[in-house]
Amino acid sequence: MRQAHDGELAAWLRFSLTPAGPRQQRKLLAAFGLPGNIFAQSHSALASIAGIDIANALLAGPDPAIVDAALAWADEDDNHILTLADAAYPQTLLEIADPPPVLYVKGDLTLLGRPALAMVGSRTATAQGEANAEAFARALSAAGLTIISGLALGIDAAAHRGALAAEEGRTIAVIGTGIDRIYPAGNAALAREIAAHGAIVSEFPLGMPPLRQNFPRRNRLIAGLSLGVLVVEAALDSGSLITARLASEAGREVFAIPGSIHSPLARGCHRLIREGAKLVEIAEDVFEELRGSLGDSLPRQADIPRRPVSPSPRRSSAARPVASSASTVPLPLENIAPEAARILEALAGEARDIDSLALATGFTVETLYAHLLTLELEGAIVRQPGGGFARLHTLRVS
Repeated sequence: MRQAHDGELAAWLRFSLTPAGPRQQRKLLAAFGLPGNIFAQSHSALASIAGIDIANALLAGPDPAIVDAALAWADEDDNHILTLADAAYPQTLLEIADPPPVLYVKGDLTLLGRPALAMVGSRTATAQGEANAEAFARALSAAGLTIISGLALGIDAAAHRGALAAEEGRTIAVIGTGIDRIYPAGNAALAREIAAHGAIVSEFPLGMPPLRQNFPRRNRLIAGLSLGVLVVEAALDSGSLITARLASEAGREVFAIPGSIHSPLARGCHRLIREGAKLVEIAEDVFEELRGSLGDSLPRQADIPRRPVSPSPRRSSAARPVASSASTVPLPLENIAPEAARILEALAGEARDIDSLALATGFTVETLYAHLLTLELEGAIVRQPGGGFARLHTLRVS
């Protein structure tokens, strides 16, 4: 079905393409209402809310050709652009600290409003890990859950394949590029199948390449769209642990599959379990936690055989992963990139949100997300409820 467009959608696209951070976007929308009203304001009015630089960018606007290309893309069958003002915008994303003002969706739009579970893990997964991801995704999808992942190699791709293999199974791929670009290229055929039997979602404009800093931002959408996150395999430095923490902060369930104590790809899962994630051996373990919000419509036993695992105590469903379990060893200054050191200096006195950090450091939001992910994985900072960041350690010179 073709999608109608008007000046309001064009205004939303212009708004999403300006370099305002999430906090500035919220302040502008709260002050003036819809983007059409924002663009009708004077420079002084805009500057009083978002600062001179953002006021200049808003009034200059992006290249009109970019907006026209997006509108043309959305006129194609099964392509959609959702804005915060649309009734079809996922309600679960409105619960996170920084919902994107615009979502590009290719495929079945209705899936964004259905119960979903995210499955994430290592890009360099073991054969057993990929087999587990496929089996769990197939059973969970057959039970009525939409499986969400990030279209990466390894566990992500296996989860998408498993969901698609279920009868009437559905899956959503949340990507870190423009929706007209597929990364990695080796998953192009899988992406086409997902678009035909599920949905692909991106917050990034058309043509956006696979920039490193975009993937941490993508992870918050994977967590935000889901009832919970199941981590299948993850090393201690895996971005999947960040997705799990984002899910916990958003009030979602966190699940992890244990593995061998000798496997580096099991250590991230074991850390999550120690911090309170639900230990998962069979799909029923996931259903057990989700029935509180979904009722008894899901099956009580899944068609996945019980697999022997190392003994480990079950955790209460009320327990959730804590914000961080980082080492208390101070980070050597010489081992930190100059950009990361500047971010830590900006956090020396107080916690800051992403917009405040951008002002303090002079970095773009995209650059900040890239370095914040590294600092969080290294245990130098912790993400706080509401989307802020706090520094955990002092720097020392080696």
